[in-house]
Amino acid sequence: MWQDGQLSKLPGADLVAMGIEDLRKGVRSIHSLLVLIGARRLGDAGLEIPQFSNAPKHPENELYILLCEQGHEDAHARYNAYLRRLVSFERALERLQSMRLLS
Repeated sequence: MWQDGQLSKLPGADLVAMGIEDLRKGVRSIHSLLVLIGARRLGDAGLEIPQFSNAPKHPENELYILLCEQGHEDAHARYNAYLRRLVSFERALERLQSMRLLS
């Protein structure tokens, strides 16, 4: 539904693009977990989310654990910042989708 480059200017697009690529490669990363957190909403807005064979049941928890494992003392703040960027992307994507449907 979306062509390459259409979404690159949306806030948080870099994180989502890296997450989708990591999912394609089967890599568990901050970015892939972030995409898994938003998978339903992203999919509903027209993004194709790759299947991830080892997808955790609770990617939110896995993301926080991964941030802690990486030695970040501010894991909680970073976790919230990543989620805010994901939500910004989701909202912008949904707005863009609704504008396309109206035209």
